[in-house]
Amino acid sequence: MNESYEMIWTAETEEDTVRLAEKLAELAVPGTVLALDGDLGAGKTRFSKAFAAGIGVPGVVNSPTFTIIKEYQGAQLPLYHMDVYRLSEQEADELGLDDYFFGEGVTIVEWASLIEALLPADRLQLYIAHLGGEARRITITGIGAPYAAWCQQLQAIDHR
Repeated sequence: MNESYEMIWTAETEEDTVRLAEKLAELAVPGTVLALDGDLGAGKTRFSKAFAAGIGVPGVVNSPTFTIIKEYQGAQLPLYHMDVYRLSEQEADELGLDDYFFGEGVTIVEWASLIEALLPADRLQLYIAHLGGEARRITITGIGAPYAAWCQQLQAIDHR
């Protein structure tokens, strides 16, 4: 079984969510996979935009709700931004997602729990819960040694 580590990041403001995304962007390497979940309006796309900025993606990053996958070239790494909300697991499997997951860039999957069986064994899972106003509770689970180590590093940061 994979090593895992879970922590809670409390974001009182949107800036706290942005700060988390920026910290994770600093740790990103080729093959990084971030699996995002949360209710509609919880902040998955806002987190993704902040992460994209953190790896040097210029311009506007939008939710790929209808295009499924958008590719961006960041200063440090390419970003593969996915929204699988409208896909069945079979449809997602036919897209050849492994090429993204194990490619040269970073993959962010919004609504990742819908294709959990297709996700890499090692990944960083984030569940964003809306607490009212700008406040969010982000449950971060690092699955696999590298991502468990990320969580331990984040735990040391003042995150309320």
